[in-house]
Amino acid sequence: MHYLLMYELAPDYLERRGEFRNEHLKLAWDAQQRGEIVVAGALSDPADMAVLMFQAESPEVVEKFARADPYVIHGLVTGYRVRQWNTVVGELASTPVRG
Repeated sequence: MHYLLMYELAPDYLERRGEFRNEHLKLAWDAQQRGEIVVAGALSDPADMAVLMFQAESPEVVEKFARADPYVIHGLVTGYRVRQWNTVVGELASTPVRG
């Protein structure tokens, strides 16, 4: 199953992220190596959100990641949501549907 983790970023995110970036990226790359994160990154212009796509059996995997993320812990993320994403098109679709 696919899940999206959507972060709302603090207005000073770009100025403050350097202090926590290595720890955040290690957490993310470790999750990617375990097969949990498919792809992730921040949106730009404006840099007010980030989106992380997970492949997991349950949303708890995603919640656990967010609770451990230094960006969340240190307030660079002002809020987040986890949503199941019903992917239907593409090689990685969890439930492919062809017309």
